[in-house]
Amino acid sequence: MLAAEPCVSVVDDDELVLKSLERLLRSGGYAVRTFPSSHDYLAQRPAGPGCVVLDMSMPGLSGLELQKRLADSGDPCPVVFLSGRADIPATVEAMKAGAVDFLTKPIERDKLLRSVRTALERDAADRAARERRDSIAARAASLTAREREVLDLVAEGLLNKQIAARLGTAEKTVKVHRARAMRKMGAGSVAELVRLLGARL
Repeated sequence: MLAAEPCVSVVDDDELVLKSLERLLRSGGYAVRTFPSSHDYLAQRPAGPGCVVLDMSMPGLSGLELQKRLADSGDPCPVVFLSGRADIPATVEAMKAGAVDFLTKPIERDKLLRSVRTALERDAADRAARERRDSIAARAASLTAREREVLDLVAEGLLNKQIAARLGTAEKTVKVHRARAMRKMGAGSVAELVRLLGARL
């Protein structure tokens, strides 16, 4: 199955700027969608990988406010900010909130393409990390209560005999639970298990 092509969303209330940026980004080989306001973007946000090229100052929902909405959502998206003036406080606020870059209009083509490439690389890395976390969570959720107990004690460094004594069960029963749980988690070693569970020896 082919991965979805990343989409660069451009949000700006100036129609001429939207058209100019769309041409520029398409010339760089990117799929592009344009939106005249933050509300339009939120209502029609493209699914799948991508980033947002976002005007800082717009009527209604500002660029910073949209950035916060995206950060608070379950599916955040990297942001490259555009502004008609060098606004240091706003730049600092945007970067602290995780913006990839802050570019001043008129936009230089190479700078924009470089920033968009960085934003898409960040999005791909973030998505891969989220998928990994979701996969680990799903595997952990498939464990029975006793399998989870055994794995937690394995992660603490206890031997099967010690785990059996702690849980008041037979050592061979612990071995069965341990083998099943390790298989469900996809862990080939205790060290890998500890990483998967986020535990610490």
